[in-house]
Amino acid sequence: MQSVYALLQSKSDNLKKEEEFLYISIEKMHDLYVLMLRLLVEVKNLEKKHIEISGKKYLATTQDLNPNCKFINNQIFRLLEESGSLNAYLEEKKLNYWRLDNEYVHEILKLVKESSIYADYLKSEKSSFEEDRDFVVALFKNVVAPNDKLAEYFEDKTISWVDDIPFVNTWIVKSLNQLKPKQTFLLGEIYKDDDDKKFVVDLFRKVVLNHKDFEKEIENKTPNWDTDRIAEIDMILIKMAISEFLKFPSIPTSVTINEYIEIAKDYSSEKSSFFINGVIDKILKDFTASKRLNKIGRGLM
Repeated sequence: MQSVYALLQSKSDNLKKEEEFLYISIEKMHDLYVLMLRLLVEVKNLEKKHIEISGKKYLATTQDLNPNCKFINNQIFRLLEESGSLNAYLEEKKLNYWRLDNEYVHEILKLVKESSIYADYLKSEKSSFEEDRDFVVALFKNVVAPNDKLAEYFEDKTISWVDDIPFVNTWIVKSLNQLKPKQTFLLGEIYKDDDDKKFVVDLFRKVVLNHKDFEKEIENKTPNWDTDRIAEIDMILIKMAISEFLKFPSIPTSVTINEYIEIAKDYSSEKSSFFINGVIDKILKDFTASKRLNKIGRGLM
């Protein structure tokens, strides 16, 4: 959607350049995923360092000498820290952000230790993998993910990250919830397979190359609206839906409709999802009646 918008707004015909940027921005999203996971490890390591320093104080207290190490011994942190695939990615991409900007690690640790989630976890006498996992998920959802300073930092680093953060947060929670005892953490892939990666550029090309024809389809279904009055993002989302209807036989129409309604809720006006739903529904009924749909397999209608 963003790449189609950028190309149409610039009135450029350089598809190759925009396709390259599209792939780069997706790879950068993977970088964000890895950085967020590593942040959890860095927060744990900082607390471990604080505990070690406190224990070496000349006038160390009983608490300094016998600290509660439940947090730093959390099994989820250990799995992330020992993950070969995660560490290899960090090394290959030289993602040393937290070494250079460690004030954000300090900020998150401070908020963690002020949270009731942290206090309750340390007080709990239970000790299990499930408890460790639930704690880290809750910590991420309630302390790390909503942090505005962290979001501003990521936006300053890469402009596209501001839109990627919600997806990456969901991806991280899903990844953490899937962890099991004695299981090596394997870094998730951004694409399921080569076909998934190819779909990205195929959808982009087919929308851009056919957008004028798709516009005519929309005009016929919105007689009370001039196309100039329809928000640009709404137009692009409807064109993308039309492209999936006509050019992608394996994508069920229900999936297409639901997907673009959800995207509209995030990126367009409050009423756009209802407008887009109505227009797409009319277009689908017309395509079905005129037998222009070309869907393969059961359940694709």
